[in-house]
Amino acid sequence: MSVTRIANRYAKSIIELAQEQGKLEPVHKDFQQLGMVAQNRDFQLLLKSPIIHADKKIAVVDTLLKGKIDELTLSYLHLLIQKGREQYTTEIVAEFEQQYRAIKHITQVRITSAAPLTDSVLDTIKVKILASGKTQENLEIETVIDPALIGGFVIEFDDKRYDASITSKLDDLQKLFSKNLYIREI
Repeated sequence: MSVTRIANRYAKSIIELAQEQGKLEPVHKDFQQLGMVAQNRDFQLLLKSPIIHADKKIAVVDTLLKGKIDELTLSYLHLLIQKGREQYTTEIVAEFEQQYRAIKHITQVRITSAAPLTDSVLDTIKVKILASGKTQENLEIETVIDPALIGGFVIEFDDKRYDASITSKLDDLQKLFSKNLYIREI
């Protein structure tokens, strides 16, 4: 079975269980925390190691996370380890986040600009994006600074990209001039 299908199934199962028990928000916070812990190289090596027995992995997870996360999430991690799916934890966390955003109608938007944007500019951009009707009603905006853009900004969400940067406009002009459409008549 592909990693994507495994991550999809396991993420869907915990989301459905959390919704049934009314614990979606606490489990979401737990998964955000688990995502940070899973970035640790030693923790990744522990989970992916075929030499370390499941009982040892469960003991380490308990030591690290017991009392810090909900019992449902901890039981779920135990199940992952017992089923031998713990090496897919990072992928399951990422898939959980995607499915959570779909349930909560959240669109993740990335705005790259040459300089930091003020709150009023971000609010204006947010209003325009929402008015376009191409996103969900809730936006999660991430801003990135890239001086190579010279000016303007680039907006990315879902599989869409709106490029209003100076660099893009200059590239377009360069392509236009390289065609040399001007015909000199004497």
